[in-house]
Amino acid sequence: MDYEPLFHIVLWQPEIPNNTGNIGRTCLGLQAKLHLIGPLGFDISDKAVKRAGLDYWPYLKKSVHNSWEDFLLAEPLGRKFLVTTKSDQLCFIPKYEKNDYFIFGRETKGLPDTILDLYPQHKIRIPMLGPTRSLNVANAVSIVGYEFVRQKLM
Repeated sequence: MDYEPLFHIVLWQPEIPNNTGNIGRTCLGLQAKLHLIGPLGFDISDKAVKRAGLDYWPYLKKSVHNSWEDFLLAEPLGRKFLVTTKSDQLCFIPKYEKNDYFIFGRETKGLPDTILDLYPQHKIRIPMLGPTRSLNVANAVSIVGYEFVRQKLM
């Protein structure tokens, strides 16, 4: 099940293991690489992953970075898109390219302004018509990930 990633999903300090598990499955299905930026709110040891029933986890392309700075040092290339409610640009507007990075914040707080301010031209949001503050991060990853695939397949 080896694959070359088409794009990258980045989770900044994820807190909920079930969300990360769902996102990992989506990444594998879309040929994306998953990056986890610590500190993590849960254990991803082999034992914990097996206990959670993540049988696909060994096949997933993934990296764990201790900090935002470590992530940038390890992954200096590729455009970085910040998925946030604090943007006017819808996620369907940019034309995505192979090896783009889509960065998602914590489930409880999103991305901090210190990261959002780094790439103001690459902030994107998912449209919401109702009075919802935000979407579940696993759902948000699916929406943005499938938009990338839609653009590449059409």
